[in-house]
Amino acid sequence: MHVLLLATYDLGRQPFGLASPAAMLRTQGHTVTAIDASLDPVPLTAVQGADLIAFFLPMHTATRLAASWIRKAREANPGAHLCGYGLYAPLNAEYLRSLGVETILSGEFENALCRLAAGLAAGQPPAPGDALERIAFVTPDRRGLPALTRYAAVIRDGERIPTGYTEASRGCKHLCRHCPVVPVYQGRFRAVPIETVLEDVAQQAAAGARHITFGDPDFFNGPTHAARLVAQFHERFPTLSYDVTIKIEHILNHRDLLPALRRTGCLFVTSAVESVDDAVLSHLAKGHTRADFLTAVALCRNEGIHLSPTFIPFTPWTTMDSYREMLATIAGAGLVSSVAPIQLALRLLIPNGSPLLDLDSIQAVVERFDPASLTWRWRHADPTVDRLSEALLALVAAQEKQPREATFGAIWKLAHGTPPDFHLPARASIPYLTEPWYC
Repeated sequence: MHVLLLATYDLGRQPFGLASPAAMLRTQGHTVTAIDASLDPVPLTAVQGADLIAFFLPMHTATRLAASWIRKAREANPGAHLCGYGLYAPLNAEYLRSLGVETILSGEFENALCRLAAGLAAGQPPAPGDALERIAFVTPDRRGLPALTRYAAVIRDGERIPTGYTEASRGCKHLCRHCPVVPVYQGRFRAVPIETVLEDVAQQAAAGARHITFGDPDFFNGPTHAARLVAQFHERFPTLSYDVTIKIEHILNHRDLLPALRRTGCLFVTSAVESVDDAVLSHLAKGHTRADFLTAVALCRNEGIHLSPTFIPFTPWTTMDSYREMLATIAGAGLVSSVAPIQLALRLLIPNGSPLLDLDSIQAVVERFDPASLTWRWRHADPTVDRLSEALLALVAAQEKQPREATFGAIWKLAHGTPPDFHLPARASIPYLTEPWYC
């Protein structure tokens, strides 16, 4: 069975979602071609020669970009079996099937892909099975993927550091209403064996990685697992640094683990703060407050770890005053250089299956599901807020190459009507990823 695994975009990192199933499929004797279409052309011969073409759909942008490739694959190879897998596949199942995708897989997709390939080879495609079945993980097979130097990197002290990516766990214990993990995992998570993770790190270090992003939805979902992993990581790779994603409430609840992160090479922690308005945080079921966020900033700073917050500033509950307050809070906490400007212009996406649709306040503003954007369209009750959102997206795009402090000043001026009345210091030596998107 010849399997073509195709990724269209994965936040500027070498796709784990290609490497992991490629390893299992090859172990079972299948011929696998893995192509990252965000960087490399997709040869027509690869499409025409495939029996199974599977599209990795880990996020919204990837799914939208995949649509044209699905159409091309259907036209070039009408006999191939088309599959969509990843978090956004089940959320957009109806749309994907309208394009010709026959099998939709989510959650722990590796075993299901192997069963699908085996079934097709035998002429009997199987049912997908349990989306959250336990997997005997193997070391991802990254052969054939683009070099790490072609992907996003960490910038530290002006130096570009080649960056790898792996996952130590999947899913999440929490039920934040806007998160795409929730509809699939429903509060469950799976830990990847530490040795499997370290073997993946080893092969990326051998390929030139000097920094690793652990892309778990929340690194502290399993705090004991995380602590053991970073200790062994540092012992085995003492010159490598890393970054992780951790919820604000987990930073507070497991503050005793922050010194271990610093000692073992953690440069920064990304946290989906989303808002500094407690009412909005409650609607999103984030599990933290504005005060918790500021405490987390202080805890990380005291340990010498940079906190990199992400935001969804434009929601149906945002007001002009609350947006301005968010800017003031970021400036007051000394985080201007830590926030990618695009994070100050993002609008809440509501995909199919989102728990947000259960809220009366959301039902009051949603208009229709838009297949082109794969989201429920909504309009703010205050047109001024929508106009500001649109203007900020244009501003951030126009100032893409400007220092973050300069762009923040321009954002402040647009939101307030006047320039900031305080000094914005030049960017300190704060490490950051060159890919500014987060989800």
